[in-house]
Amino acid sequence: MTSIPEPTGRYNPVEVTVPRAVPRSRATLTAAIGTAVAALAAPLALTVPATAATAPDLGEYTVTALKFTVDTGDRTCVVDADLYRPAGVDARHTAPAVITTNGFGGNKADGGTAGAAKAFAQRGYVGLAYSGLGFGNSGCLISLDDPRIDAKAASALIDFLAGKRAADDGTKVDYVTADGGGQGDDPRVGMIGGSYGGAIQLATAAVDHRVDALVPLITWNNLAYALDPQNAVGTDVPGAYKWQWANGFYLMGEGQPLLVPSLDPSRINKLTCLHFVDRACDTIRMLNSGRYPAGRTDELLDYARSVSPVSYLKQVEAPTLLVQGQADSLFNLNEAQATYETLRAQGTTAKMIWQSWGHSGGITDPASGELSLGSGNFETSYVGQRVLAWFDRYLQGDDGADTGPDFAYYRDWVADPQRTYASASRPPSPTTTYYLSGDGKLVDNRRKVVRGSREYRNWLIPTSHSESSLAGLIGLPDPAPYDTRGTYLDWSTEPLAEATDVVGSPKATLKVVSPRTERVQNSSDAADKLVLFAKLYDVAPDGTKTLVHRLVAPVRVPDVTKPFTVSLPGIVHRYEKGHRIQFVIAASDGAYLGNKGVKPVTVTSAPGDTGTVQLPVVR
Repeated sequence: MTSIPEPTGRYNPVEVTVPRAVPRSRATLTAAIGTAVAALAAPLALTVPATAATAPDLGEYTVTALKFTVDTGDRTCVVDADLYRPAGVDARHTAPAVITTNGFGGNKADGGTAGAAKAFAQRGYVGLAYSGLGFGNSGCLISLDDPRIDAKAASALIDFLAGKRAADDGTKVDYVTADGGGQGDDPRVGMIGGSYGGAIQLATAAVDHRVDALVPLITWNNLAYALDPQNAVGTDVPGAYKWQWANGFYLMGEGQPLLVPSLDPSRINKLTCLHFVDRACDTIRMLNSGRYPAGRTDELLDYARSVSPVSYLKQVEAPTLLVQGQADSLFNLNEAQATYETLRAQGTTAKMIWQSWGHSGGITDPASGELSLGSGNFETSYVGQRVLAWFDRYLQGDDGADTGPDFAYYRDWVADPQRTYASASRPPSPTTTYYLSGDGKLVDNRRKVVRGSREYRNWLIPTSHSESSLAGLIGLPDPAPYDTRGTYLDWSTEPLAEATDVVGSPKATLKVVSPRTERVQNSSDAADKLVLFAKLYDVAPDGTKTLVHRLVAPVRVPDVTKPFTVSLPGIVHRYEKGHRIQFVIAASDGAYLGNKGVKPVTVTSAPGDTGTVQLPVVR
């Protein structure tokens, strides 16, 4: 399994002025799988309530419900959609189109999906909101945004917008602007949506080059990394299973009969795998087993990669504005970074924004100035203005539209809502190095390292807590992160002499000693290898510790006899003056499957041979 790449490039910060904005409601992610699993399933659908609209009173539009029978190669099924037609748009007065896409477990009527279609119809675009395969009233099995299946269905909708096919009731359109003007087989069309509705955009653009602009929000680059993260750099060893998030998806998909009455027969597979394609069920079962058998693991994680942008980005040509959330333990900032770097390297136009909210963090309002697809506050939010400019440029053909900086990020420590975003030419690389000292200090010079060694050992149950992955999103309390004494090691700086801003993905180089692991790590089951969790805390003068956005870096150590490098999840965080930076490696984490058996670990430090932590510090 390929690891998510680390950030690269020079940093050149520029503050971005954003408009005054009203607070938005947190994107509520809702679905229910009966009473027993409703709490688990709810967070997985990106369904922003369309309330308290902040958009100006714009144009009128009509909405028409449509059905499309599509052949995905494996099955023939119906796609459920709504067509939003702006007033005054006809064959002589054409308009570009925007397809809006739903999150996992959602459908065309979700606040974010319907809200975005409405918002763009108000602004003169033809909107088409549809329920992804296997959700809402659309048929077929859940195939995880597979470009070979889901993108085929999306391409059929583009045929409809091009006037090449009719809906099942005979409805046709002749009013979507074609590339080059007028009408034709290549409609001017963009896509927008979040999470599951983000990956389908990239999959569609990979198989249908008629797509002209993409805005994927909070989505994945590599589903194998997202669900079984391995943060050790440059290894094919599998990671540590993110069981809470993964089983939330699985239960939501398998529980569809409790969500959708009179389920379309095309959405039923078989008793042992009700609503997913077979390989998706096989993958989740293998991960839940806690084993990584040789050969079988590679096959199943290769499937997860095959339905991920990492496997097909080379075919994506459409200009892409990536928006990723800082508060996101499901699809972290490294996911967007990997997609961004790949697109840019191959010459595809791409820009990236790291906004405040993602899949994690509860249902409280995020900071002012953030985009809510449901409320349509495009003109009054920084991200919303960027999206409008993106579509102005690539759908309306406005060459003068300012699409903004290549990279921008939200700063929660800036009080002025009009200055919360800063920008740079690219995400910064690690610039500041600290060394792990044998006395538990994190020092800024190798000569300050004290010789020494310390040990921790895991228990057979989790002894560290970063998050209950689904709790915050459904309003349940989640205990503060903690580590149990004796099951982790930590290193802390002296109190900082000045505020220190970290923007990007930190990295650590480590060497551990674990004789018990050495004896078993070369077995046919990769689960015998050592698992640890690296993370960064912010320690206040009073001792209060904060795990930034509850993010951790799971690592299955490739070989405990050799040094290894860890790429931690990207963060945007200010360590205030007087605070300490604390680096921790823990033996376990309750949100992940960890070690097989007890594996004591020793970390040794000496001035000429010690681990390091590198931070992307910006000034």
